Amino acid sequence: MKTHQLFIDGAYVDARSGRMFDKFSPSTGEKIATVHEALAEDVDLAVNAAANALKGEWGKMPKAVRCDLLMELANAIAARTPDFIEAEVADTGHTRHFAEKVEIPRGAANFRIFAEMLKHTGGEFYQMDTPDGTGAANLELHRPKGVIGVISPWNAPFLLMTWKVGPALACGNTVVVKPSEESPATATLLGEVMNSVGIPKGVYNVIHGFGPASAGELLTQHPKVNGITFTGETRTGEAIMKQAAVGLRDVSFELGGKNPAIIFADADMDKAIEVTMRSVFANTGQVCLGTERVYVQRPVFDEYVSRLKAGAEGLKQGGPETPGATIGPLISDEHRQKVLSYYAKARELGATVVTGGGVPEFDDARQGGFFVEPTIWTGLPEDSAIVKEEIFGPCCHITPFDTEEEVIAMANDTTYGLSATILTENLSRAHRVGGQIEAGLVWVNSWFLRDLRTSFGGSKSSGIGREGGVHSLEFYTERSNLCIKL
Repeated sequence: MKTHQLFIDGAYVDARSGRMFDKFSPSTGEKIATVHEALAEDVDLAVNAAANALKGEWGKMPKAVRCDLLMELANAIAARTPDFIEAEVADTGHTRHFAEKVEIPRGAANFRIFAEMLKHTGGEFYQMDTPDGTGAANLELHRPKGVIGVISPWNAPFLLMTWKVGPALACGNTVVVKPSEESPATATLLGEVMNSVGIPKGVYNVIHGFGPASAGELLTQHPKVNGITFTGETRTGEAIMKQAAVGLRDVSFELGGKNPAIIFADADMDKAIEVTMRSVFANTGQVCLGTERVYVQRPVFDEYVSRLKAGAEGLKQGGPETPGATIGPLISDEHRQKVLSYYAKARELGATVVTGGGVPEFDDARQGGFFVEPTIWTGLPEDSAIVKEEIFGPCCHITPFDTEEEVIAMANDTTYGLSATILTENLSRAHRVGGQIEAGLVWVNSWFLRDLRTSFGGSKSSGIGREGGVHSLEFYTERSNLCIKL
């Protein structure tokens, strides 16, 4: 049985609070770890350690040296890939393939890419005229924002946590990370790797706990935290924003989505099925960028529904120990009950259940896990809860459409604006429709294809700000103009 301590000022420590909570396996429902819960004294120690590190070796370290150290960290993570895989799949129930091919490599890349970018990024220079004719020089400088509170989610824990920590450290900040209570392992393990490459103590700190009246709320309210970055539910983001308003701290939020996929009649149907099988069912639908609304042009509607049904029914459910598993469990029983409540609501509203809609039966340890059936619906109106509200499970509703104007209106009729996917072989249509979709990311004939130099984030209720490339530089630094009279 594992125990996850806090990681504060370069050392693993028990919570001063004396509080503990249990972590359960999504694949079997069995208890797999005990986790120390940080309360006020623990959070204060972590934030003070981060603040002090800014005044010490880390704060004085030349940018090139700092970035080289983060490159070493990326290599050290890669060398410990098996350990990170074991930690990640135990917490999440993800397949080993997903952890090995996506989560852990991207986690290492998040340090490498931002270190490389920052190493070769400088401030801007502007020369100006002055009345006396001698001129002046303006230097736009970027300095670290300070202590960054990082609140990361459970759906891709290591990838999404390092997506924030990587650029924050590359820019010279220090961090206090509050990983989800459902996925404490990889953030905790990373402290060990930080120490192994010589990251100064206090630069990276990890506190465990919950949101209200626990580590999360205490972190976002702490007066020495200079910026807060959060990935998670929109309602939680709204609560954090209220807390961050005290002291006018900067925030960067990547929140919920109810993302559409639009399939035109001229789409390559094999490609459309391949793309939406991934966007709907990858990570058991627990992907902020995933598809929960599918719009299919009427001439190919029946074919598409039939083929997606066959694909969904061909998925093999299981955890990391299940040979050939292609879809895993949900993260917790609490989340499973939420998803099942939408399955029940769909039936009550009169949806046509194309496939799924329940809980699978197993004759092995999976029976205790948090599984639900991959589910497809048709027949509900656009104003139904199933079409409007984020479910965050392996499910989608499919609606036919006739015209571009009609489907653009339906796709945009949501409070969210995170991502969208368009399937068509007509490049002009892709450009025309894609430019009218109100979302931060729009893919054409693909999904989850990411150049990490480009912006990432949502509009409407899907977030505030952008991350990725220079956009992360803007959030994790403060600008300062140095004007020198010549």
